[in-house]
Formats: sequence, structure tokens, C-alpha cells
Amino acid sequence: MSDQPPGPKPTIPYWHLYTDGDGMSRFARCAMTELNWKSLSSSAQWQGHKTTAEVSVVFSVLPPGWFGDWHENPKPQWIIPLSGRWYVEAMDGKRLEFGPGEAHFGEDQNCTKQDGRTGHLSGVVGDEPCVQMIVQFEQPPTRNQPCRWR
Repeated sequence: MSDQPPGPKPTIPYWHLYTDGDGMSRFARCAMTELNWKSLSSSAQWQGHKTTAEVSVVFSVLPPGWFGDWHENPKPQWIIPLSGRWYVEAMDGKRLEFGPGEAHFGEDQNCTKQDGRTGHLSGVVGDEPCVQMIVQFEQPPTRNQPCRWR
């Protein structure tokens, strides 16, 4: 085991669906950069502890053809597809697709309804289910703080 990291500090990219100052949901491309090289037993690895809040872990299986009309995330939450693909469309019209291991943080609570839209649309892409792991936080959502996870 080496006390020195093997190369430069890594970054972990993610998308953040957040509510801006005008109440519109938007995506921001972000990266976690606050990682530390840490010894664990007989090995070492990069780690970044991001919160100590109470969390719930939910596993979800969205069947092919599943569609979620305009809605806000129920709580601030990490959504990590394990298999299959799905899309999320923000109120500003940006639509992103996510597949296995492509995490995003959903924090579009407290949007202002505009033209019948609030939060985001979402749905399954393709003909296989989208299996997701969702980590929900009990802490209140932020507003107009894109990329708050460093």
C-alpha cells in the first residue's frame, strides 16, 4: 500500500437538476473535486464524504414505456441507473438521457409553475426496464445553487 496517490486527484462528473432564482428547473454540468486519498485497512482509495444527513435508499424499476408527467423530485436525491436508460427534461427544455452509472442529483423542488410545467418530465428510453438506485436526503432543498456537491 502506498501513502501517495497514484497520479493526479480524480474528479467525478455529474448533472445537477436544480431550481434557479426564477423558479425554473435547469441542468448544470458539475464535478466533485473534493476527494481525499485515504488509507483503509491494507489499501488506499480516493474518498469524498458529502453529507451526514439522514438518508433513505430506494430501488426503483421503471417498466418499458414508463412516463412521468411534469413533477418535482419528492426530496433532494441522487438517481443512479443500474441498468436500462431513462431521460429527464427540465423546464428550460434541456433533455438528458442517463444509463448505467450516470448519476445525477435531482433537486428541482419549489419550482414556479410555468405554462403548466413544474419540475421535470421523465421516461424510460428503449424496450427494457430502467432499474435505479435512489438516495434521498431528509435535508431541505437548496435554491439557485447549481453544482453544490464538490
